[in-house]
Formats: sequence, structure tokens, C-alpha cells
Amino acid sequence: MSLTEKTAAELIALQAAGRASAAEVADAFLAAVRDRDPKLNAFVLVDEADVRRQAAAVDAKRAAGGPLGRLAGVPVAVKDVLCTRDVRTTCASRMLEHFVPPYDAHVVERLRAEDAVILGKTNMDEFAMGSSTENSARRPTRNPWDPERIPGGSSGGSAAAVAGGLAPVALGTDTGGSIRQPAALCGVVGLKPTYGRVSRYGLVAFASSLDQVGPFARDVTDCALVLEAIAGHDRRDSTSVGQPVPAYTKALAEPVKGLRIGVPREFFGEGLDAEVGAAVQAALAEYRRLGAELVEVSLPHSRYALAAYYIVAPAEASSNLARYDGMHFGHRTSQKADLIGTYSKSRGEGFGPEVRRRIMIGTYVLSSGYKDAYYVQALKVRRLVKGDYDAAFSRCDVVAGPTTPTAAFKLGEKADDPLAMYLSDVYTVAANLAGIPGLSVPCGFTRSGLPIGLQLLGPPFAEERLLRVARMYESATDWHTRRPGV
Repeated sequence: MSLTEKTAAELIALQAAGRASAAEVADAFLAAVRDRDPKLNAFVLVDEADVRRQAAAVDAKRAAGGPLGRLAGVPVAVKDVLCTRDVRTTCASRMLEHFVPPYDAHVVERLRAEDAVILGKTNMDEFAMGSSTENSARRPTRNPWDPERIPGGSSGGSAAAVAGGLAPVALGTDTGGSIRQPAALCGVVGLKPTYGRVSRYGLVAFASSLDQVGPFARDVTDCALVLEAIAGHDRRDSTSVGQPVPAYTKALAEPVKGLRIGVPREFFGEGLDAEVGAAVQAALAEYRRLGAELVEVSLPHSRYALAAYYIVAPAEASSNLARYDGMHFGHRTSQKADLIGTYSKSRGEGFGPEVRRRIMIGTYVLSSGYKDAYYVQALKVRRLVKGDYDAAFSRCDVVAGPTTPTAAFKLGEKADDPLAMYLSDVYTVAANLAGIPGLSVPCGFTRSGLPIGLQLLGPPFAEERLLRVARMYESATDWHTRRPGV
């Protein structure tokens, strides 16, 4: 088995045993990127010389007998919405195509402190706005299981990099499902932490009350390993919570005794593809075989979650992206114009169609005479959605259901139908509105060989429970071991 087929935990063990060096691991993944990424477009930037310098520094530290971090020598792909010091961070946009941050995002600092090797920046929907990674200003990313299909979004580049064997683990961000949805469509594990569990410092904001940073991995163990490294309080982020970070990997193999799994009746109705529904039901049956009790729960306001999300998120995006005006930040038009003309031309040239659409929606719902009718009402729905989950968790340990309503669709299939595209997130947005953690784990394949994901949701700061519950299922099945033939 080649180094690129190993998990992060296996790579760490190989290096600790002296059977591989960080340089050899880095070279193996760099070769994979050169060979496979032209087919996938998972990365927007890879600096091979810098990757080799990082790996050499880890090997030198090991040779000197110094203490090593928990991710020593592990290549990590980073979504292009996270700032990296002296390395371009573009959000896959024209607006920031030349932006070079003078600092690292908090999560990147944590990776470096744990001796990880930053492999490169991954492709995404522009400013994280999209569900297919077709909105990138560079080029669309392709699904490793079928390059004619989308990998999901907005963190599609990170998901495709892990699924395609270009990186053992990756970081993404999740505003309405942008980790869990591409994880499901690419057949990998993806975790959205509780809001406040991971610092947003250095994350280019889309919707500040919804965004969270989280890991992609091939299995639950690697997911837990990365979360351990990046979670924790950061005084630079006012929304960062000071709760202790559990040793997620320590108790991972312990089943959850007396496990009660809530199954929402609203997740299995109209719009759910039959093959996806069957795979999720089979996963629930496997949990029952493992001793779990299935409890029917109701999330009555989930039917309004998508509508509320597409008011709250664009409203916050409209505010966050107002700074990119060609004067203070971002792309500046070369056309001569007065102040207002420069603003409008710079923004028109710098933002793509989907970003412009969401800015206009957000500006409208915040405008005089409409704020109370739309934005304030959406915030009330948000509170009701949170109340639904609080009630559900009083009766069960986790809630389970499909991550996505369908498997991956073809490139361009929904490009001209924004509403159909938004429905890709119908099962994921509620967790962001409620601020709770969510995880997607592979649970099967369609007859045409496309991955299907099972979504697990837990109470706030119950990531340890989610990981243990996911590992119970993973240890009893082999879906996570299957690899695409890219």
C-alpha cells in the first residue's frame, strides 16, 4: 500500500517507527497532486518548495530528539477561505485574487504548532457561497468518484482532495452544510463543530453567526485527531468558547452504552432519493443491531429552516462583503469613474454571479421597511429550530438522518436553477441555525457507484459523543475503506 493510501494516524505511526520520513510522505502526496489534480481541480495553490521545507523541518526536529506535535509530518490541505501567512488567500474569487495575508488563521497556527505540513489551498465556491464548487472563479472541482459530477460545496476542493488521495486530511468551513454535504457526496468523513468550539480568527467571513471550521478525513479516527488539534479557546475571537477540549481520540473506540438515536420523521419525506433513503435506513438498522434504540422525534420547524437560512446568511454576507469596494479592500477596477462608479464597477468585476445574488438578497432583507418582515422573522424561526433540537435531545443522544437528499449530480445540472441548488442543503442548514455539531459518515453507494452519507447531529459541544457514535457504525461496516479509481 502506497503512502497516499494511508490514514493520518497510520502516517504518524510509520514516521514514529522510522519506516517513513516526513519528506517521503510529502513527496508522495505532491506526486499524487501532480498526477491526479489536473483531473479534479481540488487545489488552487500548491507550493512544492515550501511543502518540502516544512517536511524537512519536521524531520530535523525528529532527528534532534525534540518534542513533536500530534500531527507531525501529516500533510493537511486547507480551504482557500482560511488565511495563510505570506501565501495567497483568494476565496476562489477575483475580488481577492492578489491578497496575501500577513498572518495565519488560528486553525492554521494550531496545525503548524502540531508540526503538520500545510500541503496547499483548496478550491471552493467563491466566498463559500454555493453547494457544488461550480461557483469558483478559477474552475469547478470534480468528484473523484465520477469527474462528470460535482463534489459538493462550498468546501468541495477539500473533500475531493481527501477522497481522491491527494491529502490524508483537510480543513473546510461549514455555514449551511459546506463540510457535511461534500463529505457525503465524496464518501469521506466531515465534521462541523459546535459554533464557538473552533476559532474563526483568520477565516474570511461569509455569515459570521453561522460559519465554523472543521475537518475532512477518510475515517472517524483522523477526524477526531484533527479536531483535537484545532479546537479550543482563542481570545482573538469573541465567539470562541472557553470550554476544555476533550481528548477525542482516547475514548473513540468505546461504544455509547444505552445509545438512543432520534430519527426525525421530517427527514424521510418528499424530495429524498429512494437509494439515499434506503442506505440511511440500512445504517439505522445496523445501529439497532449494535444495541441502539431508535426513537422517533419531530423537528416541526425544520420545514422553514432553509427559507430562514437564505435570509439570515445573505443578510450577514451583505454586511461582511461591504468592505470589498475597490478602495479599502479587494479588486479595483481599471476603468475611470467617480467614487460611486468605482465602487460599483469594482464590485461588479470582482464578485461572481452567485455572490452578487446573495448580496442583493441580503441588502433587500435588511432594507428599511423589509427588515421586520423578513430578517426579524427569520431570527424567530431560528430560535424555534433551536428549540426543536433541544426538545429532541431531551429524548435521545443523537439525531440521525440523510446528509443530502440525493447523491452527487452532474456538473451544470443545477447551475441555472438556484432554488434547486439551495435544496441540496435542506438537511444540513438547521444545524448551523441551531449552532449544534454535525457529522457525515459514509453509509453506502448508489447502484451507479456514488457515495451516500449518514448525518449525525448532537447537542452543543457533544463532538466526543458524535465521534464515538460514528465510530461504532464505522467499525461495523467497510464503506469508509472504499476508494475511487481516479
